[in-house]
Amino acid sequence: QVQLVESGGGLVQAGGSLRLSCAASGRTFSSYAMGWFRQAPGKEREFVASISVNGGSTYYADSVKGRFTISRVNAKNTVYLQMNSLKPEDTAVYFCAAKRWGPTSLPQDYNYWGQGTQVTVSS
Repeated sequence: QVQLVESGGGLVQAGGSLRLSCAASGRTFSSYAMGWFRQAPGKEREFVASISVNGGSTYYADSVKGRFTISRVNAKNTVYLQMNSLKPEDTAVYFCAAKRWGPTSLPQDYNYWGQGTQVTVSS
């Protein structure tokens, strides 16, 4: 069982930056691939980024590639999402999620989810 708690969301102007954190409970965090997803009002949940269990492999949605960076510190049971050059279309609730084995881009592959943190980018 893994419990996830996101933090770091907020209101930022276009072009600004935010860093989201996701703290995981349990002693097996290093066994889980981690992902970040987002959901805007009226839209489906979409993949943002994912990272392998040791952090050696990362994957990004085309819409955030070059602007967002996912990372993890297993000793702190934490995964991060650094978001730079934010755009109004990045406005959404951001969720972190965990799954065994390798990272994927499909929400249905992930077994554990946080409650989400709101990111709002003003124009």
